Amino acid sequence: MPARQRAVMTLSVPPLMATEYRQLAKEKGESASEFFREIFTFYKQQTLKKELADLQQYGAAKARELQISEDDIERLVFGDR
Repeated sequence: MPARQRAVMTLSVPPLMATEYRQLAKEKGESASEFFREIFTFYKQQTLKKELADLQQYGAAKARELQISEDDIERLVFGDR
């Protein structure tokens, strides 16, 4: 017998939120499951974008602190290639 391709989850939300959620899914022409997958994927993408922005800010601050220019960084990263 093949492995199950989906895991069933149960979520508890306030009744008004559930009503709004179902209405939004219906307006999009999606099932509740499809809509959840879309929301979850969007959340993951936004989280990754924020992590990247945070890393970029950290790197820029560190470069200023160490007085490293963009040219220095390119030389350090690509110098041995």
